[in-house]
Amino acid sequence: MPGADAGARTVVRRIAIASLLALLTISIPVAGTAAASSLSIRIAGNHFVDGNGRTVRLLGVNRSGTEYECMANNGFFDGPGDAASIAAMASWNIDAVRVPLNEDCWLGINGAPPAYSGANYRNAIAAYVSRLHAAGMYAIVDLHWNAQGSLKADGNTGQGRDMADADHSPAYWSSVATFFRNDHGVIFDLFNEPHDISWDCWLHGCTVSDGTGSWQAAGMQTLLSAVRSTGATNVVTLSSDGWGGDIPQWINYRPNDPVHQIAAGWHVYYPETWWSDPSRLNQGVGPVLAAGIPIVATEMGEHDCAGGWLNQFLPWADSRGISYTAWTWDTWPDCSNPVLITNYNGTPTGYGVAFRDHLRSLSGFHPSLSRSATVVVRPTAKVAVSTTASAVARKAPIEQRRVGTVGKITDAPLAAIAKAQPTLLPALIAIAVALAPLLAALAIVYRRRRRSASP
Repeated sequence: MPGADAGARTVVRRIAIASLLALLTISIPVAGTAAASSLSIRIAGNHFVDGNGRTVRLLGVNRSGTEYECMANNGFFDGPGDAASIAAMASWNIDAVRVPLNEDCWLGINGAPPAYSGANYRNAIAAYVSRLHAAGMYAIVDLHWNAQGSLKADGNTGQGRDMADADHSPAYWSSVATFFRNDHGVIFDLFNEPHDISWDCWLHGCTVSDGTGSWQAAGMQTLLSAVRSTGATNVVTLSSDGWGGDIPQWINYRPNDPVHQIAAGWHVYYPETWWSDPSRLNQGVGPVLAAGIPIVATEMGEHDCAGGWLNQFLPWADSRGISYTAWTWDTWPDCSNPVLITNYNGTPTGYGVAFRDHLRSLSGFHPSLSRSATVVVRPTAKVAVSTTASAVARKAPIEQRRVGTVGKITDAPLAAIAKAQPTLLPALIAIAVALAPLLAALAIVYRRRRRSASP
């Protein structure tokens, strides 16, 4: 029956088109990638705005641990990294968390423990960032521990380096930027605390000599270019020279950014940081703010476990539109480090009380969720790294850090991956459901043709 066959073919075509449209709406997750977030932040003029164009500031804390636990073969986090611990942060009215990272663990090089490095480390960080986003928080990921050549980025040779190393740090930022480039709720902090180098070295790189020998440092321009070469347009912060503290000079050495999305990073601790003195604050930040550049105090705090200085600094920072993330949301016993909490349900130290109460008094700066995104970032490409041998290692003289000694990992690698993104099975089921009508229609046409061809 030719007419019936023509009608059947028309039905098949319509079903095929419908099935194809159904397939186009199915998003298949790719292992080892970071999904785009509904949070978004960018620089507009001299301030930050969210995905809906509302003025926001980064107001939150540092969450130390992910820079050292992996190299110590202890896990990913110092203490819990689950949703409950993030909910405690949210109860303080926090909207941003700075997550310190380890170069060797991210790249999986220089003897980093396999269980806690490479893809396992990247997926654990992605899972944590996803949980932060789910709680309405931005994530600031920074290069915190690093080492040149074949030296390990651990507590002996990776902590508190003068500057980023040319051997691995550009590759690290190419990888991190590729991983998170579709997630504009992630800010990149290029290097933790540059120190004992010139500002020209800060910008362009130079040869550094220290207890580990002579090695090549990568400048901020090289690191920023590594990020932008991936197509990532995320906001980038660049910590000042002088352990992050020499904020007035920042404006004289800012690198060129083709997308104009860079902010000045500032580390300000009382009483040891020169520009932390309340009488010097305006003079310190004046040149940067006058140039219309946002400032983020990516680390700040006071070392007396109290809140007297905070009660002066925080209202002043608010009045100048400065963002800040306090050091640190950890429970180390030595409060003079300083630490904000005594346990991970959010019980504050005396210093933490001042910070918590101030955040709770604020309104109008927190992000609103923009339109949900479904784009998936492409997998991180493998990078070639140098393994040049170095001289004898030494422990960097850090005044504002300690290596944590408690808190094993609370999320196994597979559990972290599961929390970070959906599994492949639902996508396969969806594909099968979408194709079922097309296959059924083809079967009907086949049977009709067999009947019409029978004697």
